[in-house]
Amino acid sequence: MNRKYLAGIAAASILTLSLSACGGSSRGGEAADPGEGQAPEDITIGVAMPTQQSERWIADGANVESQLEDLGYKVDLQYANDDIPTQLSQIENMINGGVSALVIASIDGTALTSVLDQAESQNIPVISYDRLINDSDTVDYYTTFDNEEVGVQQATSLLTGLGVLDADGAETGDEGPFDVELFAGSPDDNNATFFWNGAMSVLQPYLDSGVLRVPSGQTSFEQAAILRWLPDTAQDRMEDLLTVGGGERLEGVLSPYDGLSIGIISALTSGGYSASDLPVVTGQDAEVGSVNSIIAGEQYSTIFKDVRELGGQAVSMVDALMKGEEPEVNDTETYDNGVKVVPSYLLESQIVTVDNYKEVLIDSGFYTEDQLDQ
Repeated sequence: MNRKYLAGIAAASILTLSLSACGGSSRGGEAADPGEGQAPEDITIGVAMPTQQSERWIADGANVESQLEDLGYKVDLQYANDDIPTQLSQIENMINGGVSALVIASIDGTALTSVLDQAESQNIPVISYDRLINDSDTVDYYTTFDNEEVGVQQATSLLTGLGVLDADGAETGDEGPFDVELFAGSPDDNNATFFWNGAMSVLQPYLDSGVLRVPSGQTSFEQAAILRWLPDTAQDRMEDLLTVGGGERLEGVLSPYDGLSIGIISALTSGGYSASDLPVVTGQDAEVGSVNSIIAGEQYSTIFKDVRELGGQAVSMVDALMKGEEPEVNDTETYDNGVKVVPSYLLESQIVTVDNYKEVLIDSGFYTEDQLDQ
């Protein structure tokens, strides 16, 4: 945990109070923090992102980098293209290169313990970015969206698209039954279980009552999970489901991410569905391709998570630590990484459909009109 605010304070009682204020981190009694007494332009922040195969992560990296640079910091931004050894090597090089803090969006949240021990030995604070780093007491802070609520929103939009709920979230009385299939995210991404649990908290009563049916019978997280969030894997699974589902016509698909949604829709269209009779397909991240798919009447919805705000929160945490201040958090109970409950800041997300994409995405300046099909 960053300890710049101890500079010049010798009393042991003050050290004890400072540790208590930071949630009892085990980093007490260490030397002065990296960056202490330096101007921002003399401080380098390491930013490790998982992949450039998703436009969402490209945007995240660019946002964090630009906002840190706006404050005067130097930035070492690296993408690992979903290769765990590459990310480990990149983070180790950042540590050896003298970064003063690390912002990490992990590929596998359980694979970083050893390299983060190196960060701890050099008193380098670690901020877990959007994906919680597990099994490590070295993670100081976490910033993300309310991931369980994201799952709730995905399930709610699925039910709205099916007509089970109206636009205000009230039940319409339509008892179906509606045939749906379920997809989940990568099992090595801590967020995936939050998305799934949030979605199933909404859908399970309708599955129990028979309003929703899953023709394949695959209703567990393990059956629905897509490793590394790969669109091709989702497409392959959707093609298999169309076979094992007994030929039932699907009316909905719970998809937790836009990249998977594209793969799912590709499988559906190659499997006999036309653009005019595709099932209700959800998503997440409001990627350009999926927003245009929504406009075209293919994908039904996505969840917009404003990465400008997420990047800003990570940058705010870094800046506070470098100034010897305690970063702002709004959740100290939810995110247990197996070793500790990580102090977190949770942001809000929003359902996007063809009815509100202009207001949410264009009017907010997230996209320009030229980027989206009008």
